[in-house]
Amino acid sequence: MPDYTLYSYFRSSCSARLRIVLNLKGISYDIAPVNLLKDEQLSESHRALNPSASVPLLVSHRPQDDGFKVGQSVAALEFLEEAHPETPILPPAGDAKARAVVRTLVAIVCADTQPVTNLRIMRRVRALGGSAEEWNRELMADGLRAYEAVARHHAGKYSFGDGITMADACLLPAAWNAERFGVDLGAFPVISGIVENLNQHEAVKRAHYFNQPDTPENLRTQ
Repeated sequence: MPDYTLYSYFRSSCSARLRIVLNLKGISYDIAPVNLLKDEQLSESHRALNPSASVPLLVSHRPQDDGFKVGQSVAALEFLEEAHPETPILPPAGDAKARAVVRTLVAIVCADTQPVTNLRIMRRVRALGGSAEEWNRELMADGLRAYEAVARHHAGKYSFGDGITMADACLLPAAWNAERFGVDLGAFPVISGIVENLNQHEAVKRAHYFNQPDTPENLRTQ
């Protein structure tokens, strides 16, 4: 049995964060697909596992964890960093400033940007008569603009220096989504360079939306 099961949807940016880090750390896991478009996340069986009625959900099968579950992506990333520190995704524990910068970048995506552009919000915007696509474009661009302003002072090959961090695992799916909704990443040169480097990494390729067990066949050719 693998160490973990990841309840995931192929196009969920929050799920992709965990896939990237699980791959990067070389942790064994399997995927339990949850189709958000069919509202499978709202089922009683899924709510029993994750009261937030969302993905991702990370379930540990390690004997020492006794079936431990994490139903929020950033908490799951922090858990994986502590449980599997061999390939770190945060700067060293003694560098409080560096760790704060990485966590700031994480929060720009995971607190400021993604929650207001997810499927639940898009449905609400449409119900109120608005354009969910325009809403997403504007708010995603705002988030990327803030990320760019912080990252430009710390980026190397990746968001913080030359090693992949938790920030990169959060940025990249956000960038994929932004491109999907028509945001020009060329307006963000620092982010564009980071994204180009990340997209070449094997752990990222395996985590991509179009390489998942639940990816529709018509998207696998892209």
